[in-house]
Amino acid sequence: MQATNTVDPAEIAKFEAMAAEWWDLDGKFKPLHMMNPVRLDYISRQIAAEFGRDLNGPTPFTGLRIADIGCGGGLLCEPMARLGADVVGVDAAARNIPVAEVHAAQSGLAINYRHTTAEAMAAAGEQFDVVINMEVVEHVADPQGYLTACQQLLKSGGLHLCSTINRNPKSFAMAIVGAEWVMQWLPKGTHEWSKFIKPNELCDLLIKAGLEPVDRKGYVFNFAKFTWSISDKDLSVNYVTAALKP
Repeated sequence: MQATNTVDPAEIAKFEAMAAEWWDLDGKFKPLHMMNPVRLDYISRQIAAEFGRDLNGPTPFTGLRIADIGCGGGLLCEPMARLGADVVGVDAAARNIPVAEVHAAQSGLAINYRHTTAEAMAAAGEQFDVVINMEVVEHVADPQGYLTACQQLLKSGGLHLCSTINRNPKSFAMAIVGAEWVMQWLPKGTHEWSKFIKPNELCDLLIKAGLEPVDRKGYVFNFAKFTWSISDKDLSVNYVTAALKP
């Protein structure tokens, strides 16, 4: 039987236009592009250290299965795929998936994008070496349940990488007043300060989920240089954690 072509070129064109916006360095996702180098540096170094990989090699993550939960347009999925990993990008927002798929195809990358949730994949018995969970936990209704699902997705000895925002007056000033109201990097209402999570609170949540926290660092924005950097000590606003599944 001849296959029916159900592709609508006009719809594909719409997705291509949105994909260009996701990957526009000066567009509405500029804050993520600015932060991405420090995120990628931390993520890649943690994965390489845990699995004994040499980042100087062409595809050091070959053989590793990585899930990026809340993948958006694929800003982290694509670098992981270029490093050789088998990548599954997951997002609960249905419209993000075709956008990410179009850009991956344009980039010549094979990435498995899915409109689903961590809970649904865990229930289906999916298993990964690494779960990447960047700037998601502060947006979910049940952080404990969500992190437990992420833990269930990991193989024994697997690595969980999670970033979020601290809850204190400085984070309100920086992440909400500064980023949303003054700089207008994000739409007003993107974040709820009450849902931000303090580092020690996240540590407790990870332990209760069955994970063993092994590292945490801060992402620090320098307004004078307009750049991000990683800090061993300053976790006052944005921060990232690494945890292992025993």
